[in-house]
Amino acid sequence: MVTTTVHLMRHGEVHNPQGLLYGRLPGYHLSERGVAMAERVAAHLAGQAGGPRRDVTVLYASPLQRAQETAAPIAAALGLDIRTDERLIEAGNHFEGLTFGVGDGSLRHPRHWPKLINPFRPSWGEPYTEQVARMVAVVEQARDEARGHEAVLVSHQLPVWITRLALEDRHLWHDPRRRQCSLASLTSITYDDDRLVGIGYSEPAADLLPGASAVAGA
Repeated sequence: MVTTTVHLMRHGEVHNPQGLLYGRLPGYHLSERGVAMAERVAAHLAGQAGGPRRDVTVLYASPLQRAQETAAPIAAALGLDIRTDERLIEAGNHFEGLTFGVGDGSLRHPRHWPKLINPFRPSWGEPYTEQVARMVAVVEQARDEARGHEAVLVSHQLPVWITRLALEDRHLWHDPRRRQCSLASLTSITYDDDRLVGIGYSEPAADLLPGASAVAGA
């Protein structure tokens, strides 16, 4: 029996002073804190943060800039090439490039309301089932390539969370505020041969999350 782990990593914090839903828009790069998050996870995986070096032999990333920048220090620390895969991209969203909320956000404009009628599909963007299909396909490919070792796939919050829900046989519609998928987190999927045996979750850069210092000092 061969054990393989595929880590789904969410990218680090993005420089987004306007607070837009940037989705798949180009040009959104990591903030200084986001770079620090990526470097922290790289050190964690390379065994430079006090723990063991992880046996990562495969590194994939979404084509979006923030994911590529998150993968870069991991590639450097582990001596790996970044393999760009479109299937890891952020979910498509009708509200891309807009603010989202009731105050001055897009929800106050009736023209957007028809996009909110079906939260189960969802009606405002790429169907959950399509996200799962593309994400699971690349997870299985990475598992096969890293068999007996580990793989890291840098993606985005919604695709990572939806994949976890699907693998845990949970319904895909959910409250976005309840996602367990913080910035630079690792959702770790472990297989014995091709059989899923566990899903873990960790936050190597937890102390760098927005508000973390305030919580620690409370």
